[in-house]
Amino acid sequence: MSEPSSTPVVEFEGLTVMYGGQVALRGLTATLPSGTVGLLGPNGAGKSTLLRALLGFVRPVAGHMRVLGHDLPAAGVDVRARLGYMPESDAHIPGMNAVTFVGYCGELAGLSAVDAMQRAHEVLQYVGLGEARYRTVETYSTGMKQRIKLAQALVHDPDLLFLDEPTNGMDPRGREEMLELIHDLGHAKGVNVILSSHVLPDIERTCDAAVFLDKGAIVAHGPIAQLKGPQGRVYELRIKGDRGDRDRFAGVLDGAGMECQASDEDVMRVFVPDDRGAHAVFVHATRHGVQVRHLRASVPTLEDVFARAVGSA
Repeated sequence: MSEPSSTPVVEFEGLTVMYGGQVALRGLTATLPSGTVGLLGPNGAGKSTLLRALLGFVRPVAGHMRVLGHDLPAAGVDVRARLGYMPESDAHIPGMNAVTFVGYCGELAGLSAVDAMQRAHEVLQYVGLGEARYRTVETYSTGMKQRIKLAQALVHDPDLLFLDEPTNGMDPRGREEMLELIHDLGHAKGVNVILSSHVLPDIERTCDAAVFLDKGAIVAHGPIAQLKGPQGRVYELRIKGDRGDRDRFAGVLDGAGMECQASDEDVMRVFVPDDRGAHAVFVHATRHGVQVRHLRASVPTLEDVFARAVGSA
């Protein structure tokens, strides 16, 4: 596997993509470092469109892109030869067994037939399909089909790997194993990875940096540790009363600049910016006759970061 470069693997500026009259990406500007980077956002935020633009599958109406140091779309063919792509949708060939399919993908990427077949066996073993490599792909479970998509993306030893919703449809055990593979690729095998997902904990577990998309725009980006850094404190809060009482107090805190997010039936997560701390929560609780039954500091998550970013966008 290749060692990650010290230079950015992807750069784009003013990137705008339209489908007919609909704007899919709105003037995106960011630099994505080497290593493992997550693209985060709800379904329809523009994550897959951004990957397709970087792959050259869709043509932007404005903006500039560089991938692995090359300008797009001018160097699109050369760049794509160094990329691996795991699409969100299935893309296997019916009637073809797994090792033949992955080997064929290797040949399409420029490997000789002998090298492609050798690599196919290696990557299928790596993703956990070694014992099933002679089965036809349509007999695979959803989780196995996700693994073979990863295998075909790896067969030609790419410098940069694009993964689009790689844990979709997987059971809990398969999801854990897929995340372990992605973490291993990015942190032990030295592969540059851009992982698109709407599942924030998946990004938090596997990535070192993240780009948050919402409605086709970037609302936050940077190293995850920095995004979750000391801009404030997050607290778990439980008060006396029913849901209406909680909603009303959440509105009070929101109005005071403290974003609230429901985490389960009766617990709110409250972000207190700057250095005001828990005292600010108690001040407003006293002022509005609210009885606080539980308040404790919590570790910020990417969900907190995204909630703040969308709230300020």
